[in-house]
Amino acid sequence: MTAPDGAPAAPGAAPDATAAAAVQATLDVLDLERLDEDRFSARSVPQPMGRVYGGQVLAQALVAAARTVPEGRLPHSLHGYFLRAGDVTKPIELAVERLRDGRSFSARRTHALQDGVPILSMIASFQPDQPGVRYADELPGPVPAPEDVRSAHDVMGHLDHPVAQFWTHQSAFDVRHVDGSLYLRPAPDDDGAQRVWMRARAPLPDDPVLHRALVAYACDQVMLEPVLRRAGLAWTTPGLAVASLDHAQWWHRDVRADAWLLYVQGTPAAQGGRGLGTLRVFDEGGALVATAVQEGMVRVPDARGD
Repeated sequence: MTAPDGAPAAPGAAPDATAAAAVQATLDVLDLERLDEDRFSARSVPQPMGRVYGGQVLAQALVAAARTVPEGRLPHSLHGYFLRAGDVTKPIELAVERLRDGRSFSARRTHALQDGVPILSMIASFQPDQPGVRYADELPGPVPAPEDVRSAHDVMGHLDHPVAQFWTHQSAFDVRHVDGSLYLRPAPDDDGAQRVWMRARAPLPDDPVLHRALVAYACDQVMLEPVLRRAGLAWTTPGLAVASLDHAQWWHRDVRADAWLLYVQGTPAAQGGRGLGTLRVFDEGGALVATAVQEGMVRVPDARGD
């Protein structure tokens, strides 16, 4: 059963059928078909606009690369460029290039292709668990618990709009904006800072690569929202066009995507129809587990500037 406020079921309880189906659909597209030693095939989660979701193909490229590295090595960083819009009706081929296998690190390049042309190019680095210097930034300031923040399911779930329905009922993640969402209206006089609680809507398998891939998958859902906030825009702004251009991510320690994670975000600059979003991911205990940066295209028809 789900809680009355739309939250995922309590630990140990079974998720409702809609939540379980949404999570399974995401797991299915990350379950790649192996074509040969370094090539894989994948399909896409349906999207309202017919375009491949960037976080999905990024996660798929990471999973493909991970299947070619020595056992025990986990991704600690990736750098990717979104090159073309993908078509959800067509299969995605993931071609992995083995750049290096050293004593401590493995590097892989993955191209995601449709019709023989790349839609994403990504390099990822992998490392086994090793001793070394350890420190991390602390969670900035007090934050309301996720149970005290409204879910996107409550904010948008009643709207008769395909995008709203997709990012609520069909999304694999429960998304909770601490500072108010941008789904319906812009935030007034906003500096771009944003805090979002997120977790998968159903339990996930115990695969550390999968959990890191799903954090990358989830990040792309909110990475550019600080740019919208600072520019006084909302997802419903008429004529708004948003697209991810590149994405860099680092994992600092183990993470579970089916536990509550707090995404602490900001934006230092926007120019030329591009905006930069920054993100730090903390677990519910306050430990920093990942960092990400993404630049994206953000355009409105009457925008003026550089």
